[in-house]
Amino acid sequence: MAVTLAEVAEQAGVSPATVSRVLNGGYPVAGGTRTRVERAIEELGYVANGPARALAAATSDLVGVLVHDVADSFFGILAGSLQSALGPEGGHLGSRRLAVVCNTEGEPTAELAYLTLLEGQRAGGVVLTGGAVEDPAHTAALTARVARMAAAGVPVVLCGRPPLSVPAALPVATVMFDDHGGAFRLAEHLLSLGHRRIAYVAGPPGLSTTRERLAGHRAALHRQDPVLAGACEALTVHASFDRHAGYDATRELLRRGAPFTAVVAANDTVATGVAAALREEGIRIPEDVSVAGFDDLPFCVDTAPALTTVRVPLREAGALAAQLVTGRRLPPPGGITTLPTELMVRGSTAPPPPGSRS
Repeated sequence: MAVTLAEVAEQAGVSPATVSRVLNGGYPVAGGTRTRVERAIEELGYVANGPARALAAATSDLVGVLVHDVADSFFGILAGSLQSALGPEGGHLGSRRLAVVCNTEGEPTAELAYLTLLEGQRAGGVVLTGGAVEDPAHTAALTARVARMAAAGVPVVLCGRPPLSVPAALPVATVMFDDHGGAFRLAEHLLSLGHRRIAYVAGPPGLSTTRERLAGHRAALHRQDPVLAGACEALTVHASFDRHAGYDATRELLRRGAPFTAVVAANDTVATGVAAALREEGIRIPEDVSVAGFDDLPFCVDTAPALTTVRVPLREAGALAAQLVTGRRLPPPGGITTLPTELMVRGSTAPPPPGSRS
């Protein structure tokens, strides 16, 4: 038999209403009383009836977290930080949140399907992470779905993607990364070393992250010399965000035969594939070709040589998204927070070899 709320109240010597207040966390309860109730809950093994509480409150303690690929360190770090920050404040049971990670594989249809499921489960909040698919039909459908959930009182946080055109009064917040600025500074770094033939392994086309990072890269080249920006197209290959894609894209660059002295990868994982393909051809890093990534994932300092990259504040973003979706922090005017990125210069980039400058 399941333990009832009344049994918890009897064990703790309080009223059922007091137990409910402790569980919901929305009312002040004296410290000693709260401790007795929490001890009784632990001793009896009481488990709250989530669906019943959701029906009564028209919402639940469930927070849906949509990611492109839970196996990708980018999303793993972000979701892990978010889940940790959803934990109880001061150890109180009433402030707990249940994070449910939904793996969309970057598919727009999966994104909408998960939102429908979360809406049916009366989720207490939703966080959508990763680049947005920039398809007008999907954007319209996503905007309508998010607006409907927010209008029903469900906080929504867009993390690592552009804002949506929803009414300002709705509880929809956006946490963005300065991908454009980070890519700009990374290209500037390579240009300052003397590189002029810089290959670029971009992410998938039609994704907001790909667009922002590629635009920042090209803007730096254009400021140095418009001719360089024009030549960038011939040295750009689009690929997915995994190691094998980086390897295959680099093989394609080598097959084309256009010389280059540096390769910028869409992210750090892609950069490992780039490095593997170059080494396979006997090309040394950075003596012959410099390599750079993006994100500053933990393994970057352990590659040989350590990878020059752009740090994206994933842990900070996850914590901020948790605060926003739970209402512990209010969004700024306009609802958009842009987190800065940081250039991390390491051993994988160096001046181009003598005689290779254009």
